Amino acid sequence: MTYQGVLTKMKTEFSVPIQYYLVFESDFLHVNQLLGKTITIHFDKYQCLNCSLDKKIFRQGYCYDCFYDVPQAADWIIKPELSKAHLDIEERDLEYEKRVQLQPHIVYLANSSEIKVGVTRKAQVPTRWIDQGAHEAMEIVEVPNRYLAGITEVALKEHVSDKTNWRKMLKNEITDEDLKTKRDELKKYIPQEVLQYFVESNQETAIEFPVNKYPSTPKSLNLVKEGDYTGTLVGIKGQYLIFEDQTVFNVRSNEGLVVSIVI
Repeated sequence: MTYQGVLTKMKTEFSVPIQYYLVFESDFLHVNQLLGKTITIHFDKYQCLNCSLDKKIFRQGYCYDCFYDVPQAADWIIKPELSKAHLDIEERDLEYEKRVQLQPHIVYLANSSEIKVGVTRKAQVPTRWIDQGAHEAMEIVEVPNRYLAGITEVALKEHVSDKTNWRKMLKNEITDEDLKTKRDELKKYIPQEVLQYFVESNQETAIEFPVNKYPSTPKSLNLVKEGDYTGTLVGIKGQYLIFEDQTVFNVRSNEGLVVSIVI
């Protein structure tokens, strides 16, 4: 059976373990059901997530022109401290920027390869943690806009990492950490105007991924370069498909590719 469509990041359902879905224009795949099966992924063409043209993908699923035009790829997406909608200042599309920036945001600690700090919209909890391959996470502050979350992250990343080591995450070289203790240690570094939003709850979210076998030396698949790949799926973690031969495929970093998947 063959499924074809443009790749976007896998949709997830929070359960034990996490359920993953590849959603195409007119079909979808429940990826968990492919565990243990041999599948072929073939690169067909590009399809920019904005203009839909067959133009080489530059970043985040967009062609070069769209990446530097659409509000979904503006600098404040990666650097939330650059958000300006709360000041009524437009960067690319003020209506869009207000809609996304002026809503509750969470600054959190997550443990995927080691403890890291991050920012996400409250509506994206726990999806953001799942996408990062975190096996445990905890909220630090809940603020009313993206700017306040951004300046908090900037302050805290002086004392804790803001990056995930994807190889370590995929090899499952992890240890359980006391996120509450770390959160409490970091409290003194939170900017003064954000302290009122500190989350007192001690609730920690545990996440279990559907992985039968972790790779010891993960090898990243460059589908555009290879053209196609065939392998047996043994796990899904973060936004990665993990295969028996230790090949791993990052679905999110390949958004905008039109692929055929043969089962």
